[in-house]
Amino acid sequence: MLRIGLLGCGRIGQVHARTIKGMDEACVQAVADAVPEAAERLAEDQGADMRSAEAILEAPDIDAVVIGTPTDTHFDLIQGAARAGKAIFCEKPIDMSVDNIRACIEVVEGAGVPFLTGFNRRFDPNFAALRARIGSGDIGAVELVTITSRDPAPPPISYIERSGGLFRDMMIHDFDMARFLMGEEFVRLHAVGSALVDPAIGAAGDVDTAAVILTTATGRICQISNSRRAAYGYDQRIEVHGAKGMLRAENQLETTVELATEGGFARAPAQHFFLERYEAAYLAEMRAFVEAVRTGKPADPGIRDGLQAQILADAAALSLQTGQPVDLAT
Repeated sequence: MLRIGLLGCGRIGQVHARTIKGMDEACVQAVADAVPEAAERLAEDQGADMRSAEAILEAPDIDAVVIGTPTDTHFDLIQGAARAGKAIFCEKPIDMSVDNIRACIEVVEGAGVPFLTGFNRRFDPNFAALRARIGSGDIGAVELVTITSRDPAPPPISYIERSGGLFRDMMIHDFDMARFLMGEEFVRLHAVGSALVDPAIGAAGDVDTAAVILTTATGRICQISNSRRAAYGYDQRIEVHGAKGMLRAENQLETTVELATEGGFARAPAQHFFLERYEAAYLAEMRAFVEAVRTGKPADPGIRDGLQAQILADAAALSLQTGQPVDLAT
């Protein structure tokens, strides 16, 4: 039984706690949060102890930690957990600073502890199946990847102000997915963006509507579009075009029921948000982490995948600021 210390009892921490609770191979041993009431509630639900983060990192009865705290706390928690010899699951982004992530890599790899970056979309059954079929050669060499990600509504402005911006907070998932599907690193990036959904987002220094074009050294192209608004639900689609055909993963709808009348065809809306859409992905992701710790196999995506996604997010922010493409260091 893998004994996990859960750091952060907010929305994502609760998701991970529910996932772990349904597993036979792992349990939540202890929880910590800056808000004592949140920790108390989750500890009671899990049958776990409520401790400080420092106590969890030092505890001999904790084998691994799941970090779901605010991003600006990740650096210290990762370093403390690695030095204590504990396996680490960390939500994205690892840190807003590429230099800080590199410092974490040095400590994590020096300690030899497993590390999984929380890019849950890799574990979505549909996206994982699409990636497997690319690997099987179903569409030949990949030429063009198109990723669409649109939230049903923007988060509060208070969140926008501390999020690091759309590229680092929202599109970072898509940057990781682009690398996952393309199988080749990108060498050039061009980003555009606007505040079309809410002027307050622009006033906060961010955009709510954005598109990025990425190219590889061999000329393969990925296009990503994001919006903080989609009237029809949580829009998550991928299309991969190759030399022999195309693979496509469509939205998950609330039901598969379709009405056909003389007025046409009507289908259910897309599932409303990430908690429903990626429920299976969160379970598969946590199972992969537990399995990596138990077997000693490398955790995937690892800490270096978190670094690469952050490099792309920073490049997108720079491209938006300058209005020019950015050449990525190899």
